[in-house]
Amino acid sequence: MTLAAPLPTRREELIARLSEPRTWDLAIIGGGATGLGVALDAAARGFSVVLVESHDFAKGTSSRATKLVHGGVRYLAQGNIALVREALHERTTLLYNAPHLAQPLPFVMPSYKFWETPFYGVGLKMYDALAGKAGLGPTEFLNRDQTLRLLPTARPDGLKGGVKYWDGQFDDARLALALARTAATRGALLVNYCAATDLLHDAGKVVGLTCEDRETGQAFRLQARCVVNAAGVWVDEFRQKDGEALGRPAKPMVAPSQGVHLVVDREFLPGDHALMVPKTADGRVLFGVPWLGKVILGTTDTPRGDLAREPDAFAEEVQFILGESARYLKRAPTHEDVKSIWVGLRPLVKPPDDDGANTKGLSREHTVLASRSGLITVTGGKWTTYRAMAEDVLEKCFEQSLLKRVEAGVTANLQLVGASGVDASRPRMCDAPGGHSYGGERAAVEALPGADHVLGGGLTEAMVRFAARHEYARTVEDVLARRSRLLFLDARLAAGMAGQVAAILADETGRDAASRSFEPLARRYLELPAGPEH
Repeated sequence: MTLAAPLPTRREELIARLSEPRTWDLAIIGGGATGLGVALDAAARGFSVVLVESHDFAKGTSSRATKLVHGGVRYLAQGNIALVREALHERTTLLYNAPHLAQPLPFVMPSYKFWETPFYGVGLKMYDALAGKAGLGPTEFLNRDQTLRLLPTARPDGLKGGVKYWDGQFDDARLALALARTAATRGALLVNYCAATDLLHDAGKVVGLTCEDRETGQAFRLQARCVVNAAGVWVDEFRQKDGEALGRPAKPMVAPSQGVHLVVDREFLPGDHALMVPKTADGRVLFGVPWLGKVILGTTDTPRGDLAREPDAFAEEVQFILGESARYLKRAPTHEDVKSIWVGLRPLVKPPDDDGANTKGLSREHTVLASRSGLITVTGGKWTTYRAMAEDVLEKCFEQSLLKRVEAGVTANLQLVGASGVDASRPRMCDAPGGHSYGGERAAVEALPGADHVLGGGLTEAMVRFAARHEYARTVEDVLARRSRLLFLDARLAAGMAGQVAAILADETGRDAASRSFEPLARRYLELPAGPEH
């Protein structure tokens, strides 16, 4: 879908709609992948939807993924065929619905032992078989020379060959934004920087929520037939509020797992093939992914007890990624080569009586629960399956008689804002940032003042104005971290651009765009931990 004129996102209009006395069909807490997916699915089925997010859309885990649209090779190794099959199906759907933000990507798995190529190759052939017609390309067995042609910076010493297979990659934060904007075209009201503060109960049932505009402090009461708790790693906060209101304390269901990513220049992994190591020294998976002109190295899987909005990397995690990279790259990056370091918390679901100490063993599948009060909670899962998760949430709402059933499947072929007119045969996600991520809306962006004024890193003045007018951007961080991805690609460059972005945002919104708070944030994306303590 390409809008003839992009929907405006003037804060005053959104707040005015939030103030209207009415009863919504769905009120959703959380503006990450899951909440936004539910909002789009419900709005597309004709339900009235309001969604509130305490920070910016995708501020948490949903902007900090490894940027892979995948069926899950490691889940195949665990024997979780159902999860892999579902994810492969959803991979195809996502590539069709957002071709400007999600594209196929070839991976190469180098082999340094004779048994690795046939062993992993057979498994990946099974991956192809599960994908069926949804496959993106056949798995290929590579000899040593072929592997080095595709991965010219791979360590040649001891290299025996490799395996090439296909998955996808995407821009997670911009995909979240596309979900929000597409839901808005279907009538949903989505408000960022508006925090849910409590649940409303009547006769033991959840009938809505209270929220507060974080910019003005204005409070609201939202009545709703169904409340969906999609707060990611923070879902237990509202489950506990619900339990306290009912006199039944809720047991925590989330065990956070920390994933760390390091970003380096493309010289360490040139070309358009990603590196995949299926089993590192401690059994984890390591990726080297070309993305927006840089390379992402990661990720880790480390239990974490707190729920920080900006979690810091542990020293041993950084050393793990750099050390494992040195085993597979001819010239491995050092601390000095890191352009940005960012951390995401995954909401892994704990089985009953599990303390979450080993997050590698916890479920990567999503869970949807209904409490005695009717509060619907969804957590777990992964970006690739956000659409299937949304359908499961709506199904739970129907099962609990909170909403009248409307058949599923409406989002299976619903292209997102910007998708129309995109040439899907020309993958651009490996390229440096630019107008390609706007897809069919590129002309609308370039029609704004400042289209020729490049601020740096591919970001123009017009892009900042478009972010303020049509993409819900309120702060410098919104623009430099999620409307563009510069904070995640080159934190030092992003910090140097904060003042220019703030001035443009102030001109558009008439408010302080918080550039002073962005500069210390950017420094955190550059600071590498000094010691192993945590």
